[in-house]
Amino acid sequence: MIRQAVVLTAGLGTRLRPLTDVRAKPAIPVAGEPMIRRIIRALVAEGVDDLVLNLHHLPATLTAIVGDGRDLGARVRYSWEPVILGSAGGPRLARPLVGCDSFWIVNGDTLTDVSLGPLFAAHAASGARVTLALVPNREFARYGGVHLDDQRRVRRFTPRGPASEGSYHFIGVQLVDAAVFDTVRPGEAASSIGGVYDALIAADPNAVRGFVSDASFFDVGTVEDYRRTHDAFASGDAARSSANPTPSVGRGATIDPSARVTQSILWDDVQVAAGATLDACIVTDRVVVPAGAEYSRAVLVRGEDERPIATPLNVP
Repeated sequence: MIRQAVVLTAGLGTRLRPLTDVRAKPAIPVAGEPMIRRIIRALVAEGVDDLVLNLHHLPATLTAIVGDGRDLGARVRYSWEPVILGSAGGPRLARPLVGCDSFWIVNGDTLTDVSLGPLFAAHAASGARVTLALVPNREFARYGGVHLDDQRRVRRFTPRGPASEGSYHFIGVQLVDAAVFDTVRPGEAASSIGGVYDALIAADPNAVRGFVSDASFFDVGTVEDYRRTHDAFASGDAARSSANPTPSVGRGATIDPSARVTQSILWDDVQVAAGATLDACIVTDRVVVPAGAEYSRAVLVRGEDERPIATPLNVP
């Protein structure tokens, strides 16, 4: 089993704003635990414990909660990107730190329970240079598609929409030979899908393969996705994404006994004062909800004057 992985954690998470104005996307808490810690814990359980995280956006929010990874049973190091280098440029820059011929690449903003052992075995047996973890693409209007032939070789990638009907969906875990990124200069921005991998397929039809499973998958792409993912994990049953157990209270958060907090997610060091009401809200780090204030279906962030800034939240 290959123990080394690059975890992609550098992205801006623009669709998740204003949450990602407060923390880097992988640092956002899901049912009380930051996504990145959930990802690292899952990797360590599969025997993957030598990790490199790439950094760009709000890096301190990641390093503060991961550190060297020791408390999670991992060795964690960091690859700094002055500019975001993309899904191929990031691993290319991090490759000297990884220091091996093959390694995993794991998205830092998705959660999945795909089993790595069978994927590793399929990769080794096939002679592929890249193996992508896939599930049937049941939301092709939302997700681009990966198209396979009858030998599970990747033939092409298509954007979301009708062209991706009947395809597979990449769930953010892959095993790669380091040399596939040789065409990318260190520090150069480049994409894997839609770039390096397309060129690989054109040169060698066996180069990129798919590993298909029925793994669960949570894409925390939007604030609504985040809420659904949080509720699914908080329920203790990832299949029941409609569950709504709240409030969820982060470290150092305090709620006055006279306040009313329902169906809300409170991050760290939140203070809810006397008589305040929160319903179906997401309250980010260090927000102070004033006495008697009422918020419903909103994201609250701490303003420069320390007053909450509320953004409407579209909760189904």
